[in-house]
Amino acid sequence: MTTRTSPPLITPVLIGGCIVIMLSFAVRASFGVFQIPIAEEFGWPRSEFSLAIAFQNLAWGIGQPIFGALAEKFGDRRAIILGALCYAAGLLLSSVATEPAQHQWLEWLVGFGIAGTGFGVILAVVGRASSDEHRSLSLGIATAAGSSGQIFGAPVAEWMLGFMSWQNVFVVFAVVIIATLLALPMMRSPQAATRAELEESMGTVLRRAFRDPSYTLIFLGFFSCGYQLAFITAHFPAFVTEMCGAIDPSGTLAALGVSTTSALGAVSISLIGLANVAGTLYAAWLGKRFSKKYLLAAIYTGRTLAAAAFILMPITPASVIVFSVVMGSLWLATVPLTSGLVAHIYGLRYMGTLYGIVFFSHQLGSFLGVWLGGRMYDIYGDYTLVWWVGVGVGAFSAIVHLPIRETPAEPVAA
Repeated sequence: MTTRTSPPLITPVLIGGCIVIMLSFAVRASFGVFQIPIAEEFGWPRSEFSLAIAFQNLAWGIGQPIFGALAEKFGDRRAIILGALCYAAGLLLSSVATEPAQHQWLEWLVGFGIAGTGFGVILAVVGRASSDEHRSLSLGIATAAGSSGQIFGAPVAEWMLGFMSWQNVFVVFAVVIIATLLALPMMRSPQAATRAELEESMGTVLRRAFRDPSYTLIFLGFFSCGYQLAFITAHFPAFVTEMCGAIDPSGTLAALGVSTTSALGAVSISLIGLANVAGTLYAAWLGKRFSKKYLLAAIYTGRTLAAAAFILMPITPASVIVFSVVMGSLWLATVPLTSGLVAHIYGLRYMGTLYGIVFFSHQLGSFLGVWLGGRMYDIYGDYTLVWWVGVGVGAFSAIVHLPIRETPAEPVAA
């Protein structure tokens, strides 16, 4: 009598993917900390650096399906190497840029680098290497690894700015990105696809997805996720620095070393990342047991209510902490569910490309959230209008996920 051995959850592919995405996102999550130092050094309006980060997010979105297709055609590890080189080159060149236009163009290179070392490529590798039993949780663990990078990325950047210039911090970050390539030997992913999926061409799969209303709804629904996350990542540290009430010098925060609102702004990004590790893993666990589309609708509803409540209340250190924890628990919880939904409906063979196209909508939202945040700040002197736009698009995403048809599309054999 033979006993069935359950496939392992933790594999070298998952570990290597977590390392790459953790360090990539640690750097990406820190850019909001540089908003004020760079603007003050060169005397730029807030919208100039905001536009640079907006271009970074747009390039990330454009690059995601491109790197997904490159990974599927030439190999995952080659795509990751190209992404890391773009990322590091963009950081190094940005460190010597002195004009707004230079930063804005160079952030395109950084954005392509994030695409090559981020969700689209890494989640596709992890998804193919995972068993059906563990796929949802594996995608959640890889996504949570990105959040763990966010936990220390912004505070480390804030700490380094205390004894070195922002230019030198960018150089250090470039070295960190190159160091992620040491994890590549672990990332040998099997081609976990059915015979029918392997016989289909990419064009056939893409045409079937584009004709499917559910794919369109997934694409539209991911827009608000990008808007909300990118706006908060890029502008929340500055928002907290300028709008939050004073920190009590005898209170708990001061005792923990957080004595200024600028430090609280960096810590808030870390808190979001910390809460998101738990939130993302829990969402992935739920995604194995319940309908992914209804879970996504619930997450977007929660985000909408949290953002509306936060902006309606006085901005205090306590409200910043509570909002960071609540929003963090819903932060990247959408990613394993959305990527898992794409894999469930359309299969694993071209998951990287299909998810990359959906992710482009996410990054269109990111571009708008970052750019609009800087533009509205320069016009009105605050971020209130941008917050309310985020509330509106969050409600929209909650609604559009409800009609999605959550059943696998049958491959058409050649």
